Amino acid sequence: MMWGNGYNMAWGWPVGLLMLAAIVLLVIWAVRAFAGGTDGGGQRGDSPLTQGRGERSQARQILDDRFAKGELDTTEYRERLKLLEDKVR
Repeated sequence: MMWGNGYNMAWGWPVGLLMLAAIVLLVIWAVRAFAGGTDGGGQRGDSPLTQGRGERSQARQILDDRFAKGELDTTEYRERLKLLEDKVR
């Protein structure tokens, strides 16, 4: 007989179920991360500066990046943003 040398069957199935759930979640996360399913916290929705898919246009992305780097001040950023909005409409 095996006393204490085997896996405790009382905890075997819940741990197995948790491991299966963890593997499924890991696969879902990997597919979304590598397939571009997440946008990294960017804007969602359809604004005039989007391309209809919930993504920012390339021009808006460049403008936002330049503002974030400090290449543009607030007034210049707002002026260029307004020009982009007028161009889209």
